[in-house]
Amino acid sequence: MKQTKSAIVDAAALPISIIIVGVGDANFDAMEELDGDEVRVTSFDGRVASRDIVQFVPFRNFLPQKNVGNYDSNIAQSKLAKEVLAEIPAQLIGYMKANQIAPQNKQKLYPYTASTLINGTLDDINTSYVSQSDCYSDDE
Repeated sequence: MKQTKSAIVDAAALPISIIIVGVGDANFDAMEELDGDEVRVTSFDGRVASRDIVQFVPFRNFLPQKNVGNYDSNIAQSKLAKEVLAEIPAQLIGYMKANQIAPQNKQKLYPYTASTLINGTLDDINTSYVSQSDCYSDDE
């Protein structure tokens, strides 16, 4: 656990997210500790992770419960995916802000309309732009 915490503290300075999915009925207290939602991960030598980069999700939370009807595996899979990926946007923004990396002022997105792609012509080009303020606000 000491080496794992140290590695997480070191990795917090990098553009990385760590996703842990707990499988089975084991006690996942150690994984919850690595998640860092309650208390930031601290290495054995006292260094504190600069940001939260770990997301832990117990898989059993998305399995059918006893005596509960109407279990839909598609809904369960969607909820699992949502939970697993929930912290990624904030982790990315945290890294970008910590390293003073802002998106470009204007960036070209989706330069072709659906009809252009279907018809295979470039006659109907629809250029869309997104501004820096659309992607990056100071209150996040």
